[in-house]
Amino acid sequence: MKEFEVKILDEQDRQYIDALKGLGMSRNVATTLTFLVNVPEASSREIEISTGLRQPEVSVAMRLMRENQWIDVHDKKSIGKGRPTKIYSLVAPVDNIIKHYERKILSETQMTMSVIDKLKHISRNFE
Repeated sequence: MKEFEVKILDEQDRQYIDALKGLGMSRNVATTLTFLVNVPEASSREIEISTGLRQPEVSVAMRLMRENQWIDVHDKKSIGKGRPTKIYSLVAPVDNIIKHYERKILSETQMTMSVIDKLKHISRNFE
């Protein structure tokens, strides 16, 4: 039987996940990101075992992180036959990821304020 060390998310990690979710990040991305912050690299199977996420949830999170260029992916040859294992590592500084959400929230807030101003202007014509 093959042995490997499994990292487990602790209470501080759970608080970090909740804070990321508060920015609008999905639970799956927040959980996967938090795990990757704590390890140099990991396979999707290691992420699944350590976070409790299912394989499709990890895949969706990885797709979003890859699209945003937050992670690096490389293949690790399997022992014997079979497909290589994909290994993921976080390459974007966490501060940059947080700034991504900060810009998104600011943009959404500005659009909302613009609509509110427009409504105020229009409603004056009804008086």
